[in-house]
Amino acid sequence: MTTITTVEVPQAQAPELVRGGRVGRTGYLIGAVCLLICTVMLLPLVFSILASLKPTAESASSPPTYVPHALSFDSYQRLWSYQEGLPVYLANSFGAALLTIVFTLLLTVPAGYALARFPIPFKEVIFVVLLLALIVPYQALLTPMFLMFARLQLTNSLIGLAVLHTAIQLPFSLYILRNSFSAVPRELEEAAVMDGASTWNTLVRVFLPSSLPAIVTVALFAFITSWNEFLGALVMMANGSKFTLPLILAASRTETSLGGTDWGMLQAGITISIIPCVGVYLLLQRYYVSGLMSGAVK
Repeated sequence: MTTITTVEVPQAQAPELVRGGRVGRTGYLIGAVCLLICTVMLLPLVFSILASLKPTAESASSPPTYVPHALSFDSYQRLWSYQEGLPVYLANSFGAALLTIVFTLLLTVPAGYALARFPIPFKEVIFVVLLLALIVPYQALLTPMFLMFARLQLTNSLIGLAVLHTAIQLPFSLYILRNSFSAVPRELEEAAVMDGASTWNTLVRVFLPSSLPAIVTVALFAFITSWNEFLGALVMMANGSKFTLPLILAASRTETSLGGTDWGMLQAGITISIIPCVGVYLLLQRYYVSGLMSGAVK
């Protein structure tokens, strides 16, 4: 005679098993969606890098090939010696970006500190008025700014271009830093004052270390804005030796003998222009996330 033993699952464990299965399936679904999004975002970059490694004849073939039949660095060699040379344009882009970071921090750190801590009359109104610049597209201001810069002899100058990029970046940077300074506990400021610290020492020794993620975030946004900006540089720069990388990439599109687009050299330039932005972000990403949150949540 066969005995059948029935094992009963306790009632308290059954819902947990169901919930565990649902959580597992939800996790797999979220992972699949994230993988799909990463694939969609990375495929254009991968194809751009592969296109820059094609031989000259293959890069101009029609229909185009997605995977090169052979690897070649001809496009990078042509771009390296194009007009003034790639190092000149990289130096111009880096120079304008670094000046933009310096100008932005010199203006927004004291302004954000004052609007966050000083008893300024109508400071909320002043803050809102400064933020209203975000709704004005800077393209609408290029003509008057160009005329003003021409009188000040700031056209064809990296300093003038950095000033323009700083003006683009100021409202957002001020918003981030003002809210970040407001989030610093007032007890730290009062302790510094009790120890005899001046306003400047309080800013340097208390607020800047406490708001380092926000400051790094502002610097990162200023760098990327200046590095990728095209229209302002096109308006302000007329001397080829002062061109930034986006300008020279636009000029390199029509460098074939028949006036067509040199896709290989263009993709090589795009690949090179991506590297600094990705590198800076990877180095500063831990500050970027916390700084953006500290500037958005008071």
